[in-house]
Amino acid sequence: MINRLKIKWNITSNWQLLVILFIFSITGSTTLYVRKFIFEWIGISADTSLWLKVPLYLLIIFPAYQMLFLFFGALFGQFRFAWEFEKKMLSRFRFRK
Repeated sequence: MINRLKIKWNITSNWQLLVILFIFSITGSTTLYVRKFIFEWIGISADTSLWLKVPLYLLIIFPAYQMLFLFFGALFGQFRFAWEFEKKMLSRFRFRK
């Protein structure tokens, strides 16, 4: 499985793979803190309706994750990987005829 990821992501070393996996994990954890902060800031609480929380969650989490992923990718010297990964992921959201 490790070799498949290395081939798929076009990386050469186990160290680089470890750093990239760390970037994914730290990005996910940080995104949850950002969501909590923003939800508190705009007044969303546990009592708020799910009909409001879910769309706001998606509107906040998606861009926050993308920006944090690029930030941590650059911080840990993997910006090129993060940028290519983002472009590939975002291209999947484009509407095609």
